[in-house]
Amino acid sequence: MIFAALVALLVGGFSTAYLSSGEVRYLWRAGYEETRILQSRQPIEKLARDSTLPVARRDQLRLVLDARAYAARLGFEAGDTYTTFADVGRDTLLLVLSASPRNCICPHTWKYPIVGKVPYKGFFNLEQARATASEFDARGFDTYLRPAGAFSTLGWFEDPLLSTALTRDSVELAALVFHEIAHNSLYVKSATEFNESFAQLAGYRAAEQFFRERGDSVNAASAAARWLDEIVLGNFYTELVGRLTAFYGTKPDSAALDSGRVAIGLWARDQLEGPVAAQLHKMKVSKRPGGPVNNARLVGALIYRTKLQLFEDWYERYGANIAESVRALRELEAGAEGKGAYERLEKALAP
Repeated sequence: MIFAALVALLVGGFSTAYLSSGEVRYLWRAGYEETRILQSRQPIEKLARDSTLPVARRDQLRLVLDARAYAARLGFEAGDTYTTFADVGRDTLLLVLSASPRNCICPHTWKYPIVGKVPYKGFFNLEQARATASEFDARGFDTYLRPAGAFSTLGWFEDPLLSTALTRDSVELAALVFHEIAHNSLYVKSATEFNESFAQLAGYRAAEQFFRERGDSVNAASAAARWLDEIVLGNFYTELVGRLTAFYGTKPDSAALDSGRVAIGLWARDQLEGPVAAQLHKMKVSKRPGGPVNNARLVGALIYRTKLQLFEDWYERYGANIAESVRALRELEAGAEGKGAYERLEKALAP
C-alpha cells in the first residue's frame, strides 16, 4: 500500500500554517514514526549472516534479498528498497481508515501533495485512528479500520523491510517485496485502485516467476493460484457493489435502507460460502454471520481488487512475461492521472 501521509510530509512543512491543529499533529506523528523507523534500520545482508538469529528468520531475510534482486532484474525500480530491516516493536504498524456514507458506495477521500486523492488514511497513532473513525460513525458513515504491516514511500525514502511483514509465509513475503517495489516503478496520481490492483498483479506474477526460476514449483503454483483467487474475489465484489448501487439508486427510506442492507449482506454471505468458495484455489472462506453490508469495508476490499482481469489480460498480451508487461504498462500510463489510468488500459485492450 501507499501511505500517503508520509509522502505528504515531504512538503507538509511548507503548508502547516494552513492546516488544522489536528492535521498538524497527525503529520507530526507520521514524521516522528517514519524518522524512528529510518533510524532503527539495519542492513539485511548483515542480519542474514548473524548466527545469533533463528535460522527461520535468516531464511526469510535471504528470501527478501533474493526477491528484491530479482525485481531489479525484471526492470522494477528497486533502488535501495528492502536492503535494510527495521523492528517496529509492535504487532500492528498502523491502522488504515476507510469511510463511506451508508446509502452510497462513495468513499471519503483525503488529499495530499504528490499522491493526490486517496480513499483511505493511515494512522500510526491507534487511538487517533479510532477517534477519527468514531467521528465518521457519528456523522452516519460506515467505517472500516484495518491493520497494515507495510507501506511504500514511492522511492522518496529507502523503505526498510518492517518486522510486521515477517508474519507472512514465503509466497506472501516474496509477493510483498514485488508489490511494494512495483509502486516505485509505476504510480498514477489520484488512482489508488489502479495503483494497488496493478501492484497485486506485479506482486503475485513476479513471485510466481521468481519461484519457478528457483526450481520451486510448489510456491510458484501457489503464487499463481493466489493471484487467480484475487480475480475471483474482485469479480464478486464488483457484482456486490453493482447490486448495492442499484439498491441505493432507489432512494430507500431509513427503514428500507436498513432492511435492504441486511438482505444484500445475507446474499453476499451465501455467495462467498457457496459459488465463490467453489472457484477459489487456495483461499478459504470462513463462516460469516449475517448482517448489513458495510460500504467502507467494500471500499477497502476494492482498493486491491478493481478490474483485476484487465491487468491479467495485459499480462497475457505480453506473453505472460511480467517484466515486459510492466515495462509496457509504464509507457502506456506515462502522464495519466485519476480515472484516466483505467481508461487508457481499457482502450489499449479493446479489440
